[in-house]
Amino acid sequence: MDELYGAGVALVTPFHSDGTIDYPGLEKLIEHQISGGMDYLVSLGTTGEAATLTADERKAVWKFTATKAAGRIPLVAGIGGNNTAEVARQLETFDHEGYTAILSVSPYYNKPTQEGIYQHYKAIVAASPLPLILYNVPGRTGSQISPETTVRLANEFGRIVGTKEASGSFDQFSKIMRDKPDGFLLISGDDPVTLPMIALGAAGIISVIGNAFPAAVARLAKLCLENQYAEARKIHNQLIRITELCFAEGNPAGVKAILEELGICGAAVRLPLVGASDRLKEAIRAELAKTGTL
Repeated sequence: MDELYGAGVALVTPFHSDGTIDYPGLEKLIEHQISGGMDYLVSLGTTGEAATLTADERKAVWKFTATKAAGRIPLVAGIGGNNTAEVARQLETFDHEGYTAILSVSPYYNKPTQEGIYQHYKAIVAASPLPLILYNVPGRTGSQISPETTVRLANEFGRIVGTKEASGSFDQFSKIMRDKPDGFLLISGDDPVTLPMIALGAAGIISVIGNAFPAAVARLAKLCLENQYAEARKIHNQLIRITELCFAEGNPAGVKAILEELGICGAAVRLPLVGASDRLKEAIRAELAKTGTL
């Protein structure tokens, strides 16, 4: 899956102030990513607030994204959940034209055992029309995909091509890198650890802050993959504070506030999320004034 090396971005879903989807804003965001040199786009991951979209809205966003990207950049669709049969049904009916792979989060809330996680992915990869990327984010799901389960899935199912790792555990990352089959991609799921994860052997990042600063994130990933770490560290250091602000009040409220300041799209989110506080917005303005647009 060479298309998934480098920097991907977990796109936000822009909303109007009345809560409806802002398609002109989404189109502007897509163009911002492509012109900024992003390597691929992820539509309707966690950052896209997929949990608050209806089934019809999700289909419309996927279709719109594929139409506007028009084959210029690889696309990944986020399709996951904690009802295995329902996830399989969504995958079977997914219009995958224009898409390269599926990103599927580990089942949340249910807290399955490792065998349950294994059986979940075994079932959904059989239903998927495209290669599958695991997504381990225990801070949101309440459970962990162990390195052993990750490697077991990678070895047994050739169409499971990678994992987005947002566990924050370098012990976990190291064990996956040590034991995974050749070609299986370890992808960073946290912006602040992009540089050290690629140094360990990761294929790149699926970024949140890249919504706002695609050129910087794409350049950072490229430099790391080329072992140019002295230059990469400069970008890494430039991104530290704005990334900290991005997540200070949760995702995607922070990055949407940044996008509004940059004139890309509005900052509206859907309940139960709320928008960034005035205090955070002021801190974002101050940091942007100091650093520019990176």
